[in-house]
Amino acid sequence: MLRNYLRSAEAAEYMRLSRRTLEDMRYSGSGPKYYKMGPHPRSHVLYTKEDIDAWLDERHVGSSAEFGARSR
Repeated sequence: MLRNYLRSAEAAEYMRLSRRTLEDMRYSGSGPKYYKMGPHPRSHVLYTKEDIDAWLDERHVGSSAEFGARSR
């Protein structure tokens, strides 16, 4: 299967987030799955649209009350 990989800036744009927000989410473990392309802390990071879409789907809510109940 051929995958299209997105760099951090492309993934952030796809998600309509700032690059910094995506970096913070990666650091805290609250963002979508990603691939680290080396052992160095500044190594390239890649995302797939499938992983981003799956992460977004997990956060799909119908109301603010539903979101509040999930976060407890």
